[in-house]
Amino acid sequence: MTLATETPPSARSSSEKPRPRPVRTVRWFIIVGLLLALLVGGLVGFNAFRNHMIAQFFANNKPPPITVTVAEAKTEVLPNLLTAVGDLAAVHQVNVTSDVSGRITDILFQAGSEVKQGTLLVKLFDETEQADLANYRAQAKVAELSLDRAKQLAARQFGPQATVDSAQAAYDQANAGIAKTEALISQKKVRAPFDGVLGVRHVEVGQYLSAGTQIVTLTDLSQVYANITVTEKDSGTLAVGQAVRLKVDAYPGRVFDGKITTIEPQISSDTRNIRVQATLDNPGHVLRPGMFATTIVVLPDKPAVVTVPETAVDYTLYGDSVFLIKEEKGEDGKAKLSAVRTFVRTGDRIDGRTVIQTGLKAGDRVVAVGQLKLQSGAAVAISTDPPPPQPKTPPRY
Repeated sequence: MTLATETPPSARSSSEKPRPRPVRTVRWFIIVGLLLALLVGGLVGFNAFRNHMIAQFFANNKPPPITVTVAEAKTEVLPNLLTAVGDLAAVHQVNVTSDVSGRITDILFQAGSEVKQGTLLVKLFDETEQADLANYRAQAKVAELSLDRAKQLAARQFGPQATVDSAQAAYDQANAGIAKTEALISQKKVRAPFDGVLGVRHVEVGQYLSAGTQIVTLTDLSQVYANITVTEKDSGTLAVGQAVRLKVDAYPGRVFDGKITTIEPQISSDTRNIRVQATLDNPGHVLRPGMFATTIVVLPDKPAVVTVPETAVDYTLYGDSVFLIKEEKGEDGKAKLSAVRTFVRTGDRIDGRTVIQTGLKAGDRVVAVGQLKLQSGAAVAISTDPPPPQPKTPPRY
């Protein structure tokens, strides 16, 4: 009988050796690594090739020049204008009233009509004064006869000089009564103090009129005042006789001419403004007192400045700029035009043109139409179309 003997663990571990790693696994990792390297390298190479081809395509495919309209910066003398606001007032305007009280017996005018100076407008009850006038005239006639008789007697030495003096005094007293009564009667006849246009009637026949009560307004519309307010810093440029151009909302597009006639000698301590008054003729009576007016004071001309069309300036938050046309020679020797954005400092804008204080000089060419399609440095071609024309009759303001 054979007995199986078991080898102790210590003896078995010492007699066995570690198994070597299979060769196939190592090859597999090498192949996978090479494939990944080839894949990554192919992607990188493809991207580099694509970028190169895109750059080459755009380098050889330049966009055609953009057609723009060009204007030339030029030197010119612009009108020097001062803008202000104000209101209109009548040269002569009054509320027609009566000096005395009384009952209205007759109204001799139509509301809104034109009247001449001295035209009788309203009559008050004056029968009492008319009776007194007749009385004084009768007294004056008797006193005149007595005076003549006394003078004749005195001349013949038949009467004393005292009688002549008394008769003269009675005659003068009667004439004074006549003058006083006629003045009272005249006060009860309300007349127009000057030529003008009547307004709305405020009284009726039979109404008892107290002294000072308004009857009607009377306005002389042949001339009007324009009361203008300007700032303190502009007061040094104003002078009597300077031309003023005025515009009102009631007549859009129409300009009225006048001249400065008065400059307030004092400047307001509250607003630091100065009040100026201009006088304007008012043919047709189209201007009315109380109208709001926009005015332009024509000041002496300033030195010549560089200007461009207003459409050539691009106004942005970062500053004002224009596209300046520059000419360069290309690789083929031909002249090429490009538009370069140039920042400028602008001034006043008058009659469709903008003053360029810095950034341009006379003779420079700028893009007047078409700059919305441009980027700085873009190639351009000059259009045969002229720049936008200015109006034949430029607005005065």
